[in-house]
Amino acid sequence: MIADLARGWIGTPYIHQASVKGAGTDCLGLLRGVWREVYGCEPMTLPPYSMDWSEAGGREDLRAAADQVLIAKDLNDPAAGDVLLFRMRAGAVAKHLGIQGRVHNPSFIHAYFGHAVVESALTDPWRRKIVARYRFP
Repeated sequence: MIADLARGWIGTPYIHQASVKGAGTDCLGLLRGVWREVYGCEPMTLPPYSMDWSEAGGREDLRAAADQVLIAKDLNDPAAGDVLLFRMRAGAVAKHLGIQGRVHNPSFIHAYFGHAVVESALTDPWRRKIVARYRFP
């Protein structure tokens, strides 16, 4: 169900801090939009955030927020609809989110900077960047 809702956002342009299906979203906005479709409200009040997600200060703001509203899972227990948190490079803060689309022939749905919401293959280079896996409550 969660993966199918996320697929409904495919093609939505990437716009930083946006969360409107068909008009614009970023990776967090995609998660927020799917959350609103499931629960009818925002998961939490968010302050404005930069594209670097507090990277300069080394704070794990995105991970801390995910820990508050989602349920952590074992990294090796994939299911369609899981929320994936990525660290884009070693030593950096985690700052990208996606929703697992498929487990067999693995994929994930995410808002990709410079593109739109897409469903990408969850290849080894992407898998190595996953630092946390969550499910919706």
